[in-house]
Amino acid sequence: MVFLSSLFFVLPALALVKQASAFPGGGDDHKFIAPGPDDVRSPCPGLNALANHGYLPRDGKNITIPIMMKAGNDGFNVQAPVILLAARVSVMTSTYAWDAFSLKDVRLHGNIEHDASVSRMDEALGSNWEFNEEIYSVLANSNPGSDNYNASSAGAVQHERLQQSLRDNNQTHNTLSEMTIRTRESALYLSVMGNATTGEAPKKFVDVFFREERLPIEEGWEKSPVPITGDTIDPIEDIIFATSNWVTSEGQCAWVRTSPGDDLNVVGPR
Repeated sequence: MVFLSSLFFVLPALALVKQASAFPGGGDDHKFIAPGPDDVRSPCPGLNALANHGYLPRDGKNITIPIMMKAGNDGFNVQAPVILLAARVSVMTSTYAWDAFSLKDVRLHGNIEHDASVSRMDEALGSNWEFNEEIYSVLANSNPGSDNYNASSAGAVQHERLQQSLRDNNQTHNTLSEMTIRTRESALYLSVMGNATTGEAPKKFVDVFFREERLPIEEGWEKSPVPITGDTIDPIEDIIFATSNWVTSEGQCAWVRTSPGDDLNVVGPR
C-alpha cells in the first residue's frame, strides 16, 4: 500500500491561495468554448466545465494548485478547503512536472478517478474519462416526479451505480476512500448547480453540466451566492452517505495511486 507523505498535507492552504495568479489568458470572458483537438479533458465534469469556460487553462494543461483553487472560487464559489486535498493529490498524477498537472493526467485510475462513477465507465470496462449517456441514465432518471435532484436521490444513484459496477467489473475497488470521493463529488454537483444550503439542484442545470460540461447560464443558472464550504457541504454529504446504503468490499484496503508508475497489482485490490 502507498502512503501519502505527511509533509505534503501540511502546506498552508492560505499560502497556496495567495500565490494564485492569472495564467495566460486570465483575462478570459469565460464564454463556453468546446475543447479543440489539442485540448485535454478529465473524468471530472466540474474541472472540464471550468476549462471550457476559461477558469482553468482552456487547453487543460499546466494546472497548479493555486490555479485550481482560484478557478473553483471564481467559477463555482467553492472555497479552497473543500477541494484542496483533491488538488494536492491531482498533482501526483503529473507526467511532466512536480508542481503542475493536466486534465489528461487526472484520468489516472486509483488517484481521484474511481470506479462506479455516475457519468463514466469503470476503467476496466472502457473509457474512464469520456461522458457516457448509458451510465448517466441512472442519475438522469432519478427522483422521478420532481424537477430537482437532491441528496437522497444522489445517494440512491450512488447505490445503484455501485451495484452495477460490482456486477459488471470484477476489479471494482470499493473502500471508504472511493466512497468518500464519490460522496464529495455528488455533494458538489448538487451544491454548485443548485442550492448550496439545501442540496437541491434543478435537473435541467445538472444535466447540462454533465452532458455538455457547460455552465447552464443560458438556462438561468447563476453561481451560488453562498460560499460552498465544509459547513454547507458536510450535511449534504451525510444524507448522501446514509441513503447510499454503502457496504465495503471484503479483502480490500484503502489506497491512493501516487504516480502513473504505481503498479495496481501491488496497490490495488487483493
